Amino acid sequence: MSMSQRLQDYLDSQNVRFELLPHYPAFPAQKTAQSLHVSGKHFAKSVILHADGRLVMAVLPASHRLNLHDLRQELEARHLEMAPENEVEKICSDCELGASPPFGHFYGMETWVDRALTKSEEIVFNAGTHTEAIRMKYADYARLENPKMASFADPESMAA
Repeated sequence: MSMSQRLQDYLDSQNVRFELLPHYPAFPAQKTAQSLHVSGKHFAKSVILHADGRLVMAVLPASHRLNLHDLRQELEARHLEMAPENEVEKICSDCELGASPPFGHFYGMETWVDRALTKSEEIVFNAGTHTEAIRMKYADYARLENPKMASFADPESMAA
């Protein structure tokens, strides 16, 4: 599979400059970042969750772990859980499982970005596959997606 056509068409239609980064298959996101010689602080991973019945995409650095308690509070949700893989496959059918780009609006969900990602000039993320990634300016990503920002991820060394 090559780059998500939806993603490529969208970036092209918005005249956004980006770099396509081919790489050997790597799992999870932190390994992908390492294979690209990119800091895990700059590589964004996307997690799809159910928050009181609505879908939400959380975007956080590969070097961090999602803190469900903190995100649940930010979302003002009573119940928050990760969406099951079979559901994610259906929702993000244009992507390989676990390689969804951080554009929740593609899939009808709001996007939340952890503040740690906003400190970088650039962002790198899966392009819908486990063999291609995108590098672009964070400012362009934020302009296109207009994500909500909060602190809901812990560095791996601090995560339980």
